[in-house]
Amino acid sequence: MDFQLKQVLRALLFSTSESLSLKDIQAVVARYHDQAEAERENSADDVEGVPSAAAPDGQEVMAVVLEQVPALVTSSRIREAMNAIAAELEESDAVYRLVAGPNGYRFAVRPEYADWVRLLRDEPRPKKLSPAALETLAVVAYRQPITRAELEAIRGVASDSALNRLIERELVHVVGRAELPGRPIQYGTTDTFLEFCGIRALEELPASDVLSPNEISDWIRSATFPKKELSDVDMGLAQDDAEFDGAADTADAEESPGEKNRGDDTSRTA
Repeated sequence: MDFQLKQVLRALLFSTSESLSLKDIQAVVARYHDQAEAERENSADDVEGVPSAAAPDGQEVMAVVLEQVPALVTSSRIREAMNAIAAELEESDAVYRLVAGPNGYRFAVRPEYADWVRLLRDEPRPKKLSPAALETLAVVAYRQPITRAELEAIRGVASDSALNRLIERELVHVVGRAELPGRPIQYGTTDTFLEFCGIRALEELPASDVLSPNEISDWIRSATFPKKELSDVDMGLAQDDAEFDGAADTADAEESPGEKNRGDDTSRTA
């Protein structure tokens, strides 16, 4: 029996509804070798003392199988086999496809047949995200970790409702707190978001060529914490002479008549 990696992978993918990671597949191969080795040892104990001519050939078959199945299937070899399976499904126009997500590989029904599966399970149609929720999700995805204040500075409107909706859908979650006054909560996307977008990592998101990350950061900072206009006094600059003269005139005008008379008497006494 030849070891056909693609066929083994197909069988494993069909046997579970969960994502199958590279480590899961390598662990299965390792367990296969451990089990086959144990069976060979047990077979050797059973036939001990039996003449070689009458001994069964089970040990020879098991030895051949172990030689054909590698002790370790490399990650690159698994990826190549998975890519080949995905291409074959695409070429044959199969009703399902191979999806690569953040947690591994899995078979999934193609979107055009999703309604038939939904009717079979008697499930309601999934609710679509509103434009506000999609906009909020995009901002979080590209700017994470991000606080609510930064999010609202970008959108220009309150985002409580949209953000709570995304958290309920498990597309966004709390990732920590920012090193800012008040320690505001920071938000980021989840693995469900990656599966929602059909990508394995955030690096696969389309690149934005409108603004650089530094320009966006400066814009958020200026919108969140607007700069206060400083006066000449705040900057340590001298006031104009006219301002000083005006201040002196005001002080003279506010001086009481009694104080002025006392000043005149002092002058006459001198």
